[in-house]
Amino acid sequence: MSKLTTAAKRMLVGRPFRSDSLGHTLLPKRIALPVFASDALSSVAYAPEEIFLVLSVAGLSAYTYAPWVGLVVALVMAVVVASYRQNVHAYPSGGGDYEVATKNIGPTAGLTVGSALLVDYVLTVAVSISSAASNIGSAVPFVSTHKVLFAVAAIVILTAINLRGVRESGTAFAIPTYAFMIGMVIMLAWGFTRIEIFGDQVHAESYGFEIKPEGDHLYGLAFVFLIARAFSSGCAALTGVEAISNGVPAFRKPKSRNAATTLLLLGGISITLLMGIILLAQKIGMVYAHSSDDLIGTPAGYEQKTMVAQLAGAVFDGFPAGFYFITIVTALILVLAANTAFNGFPVLGSILAQDRFLPRQLHTRGDRLAFSNGILFLAGAAIAFVVLFGAEVTKLIQLYIVGVFVSFVLSQTGMLRHWTRLLRTETDPAQRARMKRSRVINGIGLTMTATVLVIVLITKFLAGAWIAIVTMAAIFGLMKLIRRHYDRVAQELDETEWDGVLPSRTHSIVLVSKLHLPTKRALSYARATRPDTLEAITVNVDEPDTRNLVREWERSDISVPLKVIESPYREITKPVVDYVKRVRKDSPRDIVTVFIPEYVVGHWWEQLLHNQSALRLKGRLLFEPGVMVTSVPWQLSSSAKAAGPGRVVNAPGSVRRGFGDE
Repeated sequence: MSKLTTAAKRMLVGRPFRSDSLGHTLLPKRIALPVFASDALSSVAYAPEEIFLVLSVAGLSAYTYAPWVGLVVALVMAVVVASYRQNVHAYPSGGGDYEVATKNIGPTAGLTVGSALLVDYVLTVAVSISSAASNIGSAVPFVSTHKVLFAVAAIVILTAINLRGVRESGTAFAIPTYAFMIGMVIMLAWGFTRIEIFGDQVHAESYGFEIKPEGDHLYGLAFVFLIARAFSSGCAALTGVEAISNGVPAFRKPKSRNAATTLLLLGGISITLLMGIILLAQKIGMVYAHSSDDLIGTPAGYEQKTMVAQLAGAVFDGFPAGFYFITIVTALILVLAANTAFNGFPVLGSILAQDRFLPRQLHTRGDRLAFSNGILFLAGAAIAFVVLFGAEVTKLIQLYIVGVFVSFVLSQTGMLRHWTRLLRTETDPAQRARMKRSRVINGIGLTMTATVLVIVLITKFLAGAWIAIVTMAAIFGLMKLIRRHYDRVAQELDETEWDGVLPSRTHSIVLVSKLHLPTKRALSYARATRPDTLEAITVNVDEPDTRNLVREWERSDISVPLKVIESPYREITKPVVDYVKRVRKDSPRDIVTVFIPEYVVGHWWEQLLHNQSALRLKGRLLFEPGVMVTSVPWQLSSSAKAAGPGRVVNAPGSVRRGFGDE
């Protein structure tokens, strides 16, 4: 990496953190709440809006059902929060729904949860940022006419902040998140005080408007379907609850207790704000439609504002600062709500990569101890959805919440099996009572979330949910193929038979990552050179893996000594280059040959699935004087198939040797 590139990276991301400083990046509850709960908290800015929007199809009279729809959504949220408090205590490792489903139902269920959550995290970013653009557009017309540009820019800025590390991003997000909560509470309290105590006539700017007839004579099953659809749209308020169970490792100790407390705070605040907005909107006579063109009685040039903006305008009538404050903090919390996904997606991606379902590059942490590759992948996918759907919340939300409720259902099913399995062996009466209580809570959670999932699929499938389902299926299939590839490579490299064929002479330092067939071949080549000094080196980027390698090396019959080079910043290239330089400095007349075991693959996509550290290392060592670099290739089966039987590639002198053009 050039000095210019390094300087730019340091300016954007900051100086690297040592691996042993990971504990200092863990979050206290006051920071964890805005980091992991901002999605669920911010959804109160658009979930009530979607309820009113769907009910408007049946006319203004249908608004009387809004509080009841909101109450059912609040009930489901309370049950889900209670259920996930059991999850974080039982599975604090950070696998969340994926771990619960995999261990208790099976790998297929776990992979289904993983694919559903990956899609849902992407849509969380797209929906939150698009809603932020709409809210800011209520106060700044320029943003309203350039929503896609604003949304893309916001995602890029959010990505840069998260690349600096979870602790720094959490601190940056805490102030606007708490400002949103305090501002919303003040707005709701002052609004109800003016209406109920002072008797003021508080009206929304849309008070008195009518809605163009669309379905105001809906009866029977059609009206029931409409109520169900309003409920399914309102259930967007539940997204983000699962992020805390995926992010338990980021909490300070005691991790499970702190995560459960944060969940409880999240549930209480979200339910309060959700019901407060719905009730206040009904009291001030708010009318909300798909667009200003659907309203009757509007003045010329009227542009419909978001629900929160209309509430703030009515409550703080005559006090513009209050209106702008609520609009700004709402937009900020919606932008920061995407931070829930930026913390949940990379962790889940790392776990899936560790299980060999995603490329290994997603498993490792970057310079700032954040999962940088996962953050960048999430940002790219979210930008694609924003551009594709024009940053329209109403369009994007139809794809939303399907994934999260799939994970809810499978997670609660897994927890039921978890408690049932433990009850078979537990004999302590107090523990059995606690487990039975937890099983009842998860059972109620399963019943409710399964019911909601069915309603969501029925009411949203043709409206766009099918796109999310197809995407989940595609990701599921892709992860299966990636796992099959890694399994095939592992099986091929771990074959026990070794022919021990020695090639011609080579030399001295053999790089080791694992004790497998490519390493044994490299050692054999090195021995054949009859060097004066032969040693193997490995770079310690993961302490448990290094200890396992050393133990395996000591148990083997290999006589070559293995040296461990420490790497506090998890780099591979620089420690190896520095070590080679020291060898050259001690013996400047010697030629140092570095043997690098390297896979040979037959397809470009296979190359993406394997670490490129060998290529980077060769690029650095080739510029060192007195150093030879030898790649010791290990051909995987796909490379042989790609070459084809009997295929001869033309080279200089081919015709002279009898190999003509085909």
